Amino acid sequence: MSEYIVAVINGATARFLTLEPVEFPEMGGGPNLIEREDLHTSAKELQGQDLWANVKTGRNRGTGSKAHSYDDHRENHIVEFERRFAQEIANKIVDLTQVYQTQKLLLIAEPQILGLMREALASVLPKNIKTSELAKDLCQLKPNEIHDYLAKKDLVPAYKRLSSSL
Repeated sequence: MSEYIVAVINGATARFLTLEPVEFPEMGGGPNLIEREDLHTSAKELQGQDLWANVKTGRNRGTGSKAHSYDDHRENHIVEFERRFAQEIANKIVDLTQVYQTQKLLLIAEPQILGLMREALASVLPKNIKTSELAKDLCQLKPNEIHDYLAKKDLVPAYKRLSSSL
C-alpha cells in the first residue's frame, strides 16, 4: 500500500510514481518515491506533414493569383489531442489508485494541462481520493529530485537519511 500516487505531466509525457514506506522504519531511511509507469502521446511528437496534410496554416491562392486567408481550426485539434491524452492519464491514475490502494493523489503539470486534468478526473476519480496540485513541469527530473522538490514544498514527507552514528 502506497501513501501517494504522484503524476508528473507535461504536454507529451505522463510519469506515475508512488511514495513507498521503507520495510523497516526503525532502521531509518525512506519513504522512497518510485517510478511505476509512464505514458506518451504521439500527437506532440509528430511534426508538419506527419500530423497535417498542409504544413502551413491559413493561406490559400484563389483565382487570379489573389491570396486569401482562412482559419483551419488547427488549435482546436491540438486541444482535442491534449484532452484525449488527459483522459488516458485520468484512467491510468484511477487504475493505479486501485492497484496501490492509495488515498492521496498529487498532480504536477503545466498550468494548461492541469486544467485539462481537473476536467478529466472529475468524472472518474473516486470521491475518497484527496487531490493536491502543483502547476509546474517536473518531467525532466529524476524521481529523487522530484521527491526533494516536493518535500521542500511540504507536499510529501521528506526522505529521512540514515543516521551514521554507531
